[in-house]
Amino acid sequence: MRKISLDELSLFDPRALGDGSLPTVSLYVTEPGDCRLPRRKEDGHKYEFGRALILAGKRGYSGAAWLAANACEKSGAGLTTLMVPESIYEIAALRCCGTVVQPLPADAEGGFSEDAVRAALDSLQSAGVCLIGPGLGRGRGAEALVMAVLKAATCPVILDADGINILSGHIDEMDSTAYPLLLTPHEGEFRRLGGSTASGRINGLVDFLQNHRARIILKGHRSLIAENGSSITVNPTGGPAMAKGGSGDVLAGMLAGLLAQGLPWDLAARAAVYLHGLCGDLAAAELGEYSVTPDDLLRYLPAAFKSVLSE
Repeated sequence: MRKISLDELSLFDPRALGDGSLPTVSLYVTEPGDCRLPRRKEDGHKYEFGRALILAGKRGYSGAAWLAANACEKSGAGLTTLMVPESIYEIAALRCCGTVVQPLPADAEGGFSEDAVRAALDSLQSAGVCLIGPGLGRGRGAEALVMAVLKAATCPVILDADGINILSGHIDEMDSTAYPLLLTPHEGEFRRLGGSTASGRINGLVDFLQNHRARIILKGHRSLIAENGSSITVNPTGGPAMAKGGSGDVLAGMLAGLLAQGLPWDLAARAAVYLHGLCGDLAAAELGEYSVTPDDLLRYLPAAFKSVLSE
């Protein structure tokens, strides 16, 4: 990472500064060399590259589930298990290749029912990381699932999308998990958690992390990565071509894939966010800013990974 000044930060993202007054905080920007991904052992097998569990989707939001699962697999996880409500099982299974897709009981709205909790917790026991939230919905079953995972998980847990929205009603649970939760909110979800960006995104993160135990990727133009209020990293990649539903699901899956392989959370977060934005930049350069889809981000993932591995 390269340390930057407030003046340089304003060139990356003027909105991060708000009124320009900041507490004492060290600011950094991610550079290609910071994506120090380990070389894969020639004789390695799938279990050495980690197990990821993804709990996602409901009727009408099947895309979120398979986008996250495919991103996790393409990011190098050895074994990706995607658990979805049985209402979308066939769709998810058709859109995944190496991922193990398992149907769990669904409620009348096509989301997870409360009967899904036991099977999910059984799989959680062998997972190296759990991602929960993409396309999940906010029904009683989804809420029961999120809360059960938070209480039972002994591995890192990524909360995305509706996982974050559900947590907003149980905010005290954030501070009692085995590992600090890794949250990936956009600004609207951050506000639902009780955060504020009224005085700028940097101030909002610092204030929130003074009161809560969490690791946060605050998504948006020039996403911010922070674990505490003393050090915040700005991501320089990505652009308006990525401003479409589903892009965040790809990022969440990439993050799960890197964490499954045992990368420290900060390295995994910087690499996932940087590479995710790079996928968008590569796709936009060829397809134009209007026509990039989340599926295109998956297609450019190999090129993005190769670019940093060759550094």
